[in-house]
Amino acid sequence: MNLRDLEARLQNLIEIDLLSVLPGRKVEDVIVQKLAAAIHQNTMTTDDGKTAVPDMYTLIMHPETSPLWQNEKLLAILLHSITTVAQEAGFEFTISPTITVTSDEKVPVNDAQIVVSNRIETMAETNASPSPLETGNLNDSEKIPENAFLIVEGVKVFPLTVPVVNMGRRLDNQLIIDDPRVSRNHAQLRAIKGRYVLFDLNSTGGTFVNGQRTSQSVLYPGDVISLAGVALIFGQDAPPPSAGTDTASTPGAASDRPTALIKDHSTAKLKKK
Repeated sequence: MNLRDLEARLQNLIEIDLLSVLPGRKVEDVIVQKLAAAIHQNTMTTDDGKTAVPDMYTLIMHPETSPLWQNEKLLAILLHSITTVAQEAGFEFTISPTITVTSDEKVPVNDAQIVVSNRIETMAETNASPSPLETGNLNDSEKIPENAFLIVEGVKVFPLTVPVVNMGRRLDNQLIIDDPRVSRNHAQLRAIKGRYVLFDLNSTGGTFVNGQRTSQSVLYPGDVISLAGVALIFGQDAPPPSAGTDTASTPGAASDRPTALIKDHSTAKLKKK
């Protein structure tokens, strides 16, 4: 199935479900186009020769429009349509796909950005392995998760290559976020048993994961983090492509969003405009 056919089928599936569940609602064409591109452009061949597609989808929208999309029925329709069209095209998911919505004021009101990622482990492996927080073994060996990264406010890619990443306004943090809402020492990522665990460092504005305030949380690809309103997305696998320069603009896997690959992985400064 080529991109045009995939897009047309996705549009048809969504419209049918919307008519029966949410009459009067319409999914903008740009969402359908970018979801189709996200599926089509991010296929990968598994060890057994099958074609797999991403299983984590994050829609980034303007704060004025994102609340309209944070609707369980609408998200269920999008997820069902993604699953159906991928299967019809002969693609497979390694685990059940998920879709979440976050907001970014930099995204135009009538536009959207889509970030895709893959969870590394299968559901069986996840359920069989208790989290570090459940076992209490937070001081075990620091194995750095492979190919992990943060997408900061939808436009900056920060590769995670060290066992401890401090985040905040202080200049000695690994990830410096120059935003008045963020505390000087706001949060910390720590590699524990092959996963990154997020810790809030008694910040003033709070640390949130998928909309829930947290003091510590094991991160999974696709998790949406908020540091007092500054949005980050945790990903694991291959980050969005870069042309190899600090500010090279490249087409993302599912949209034309700009990305930047920070060369110095140890310290980066992100300034709020």
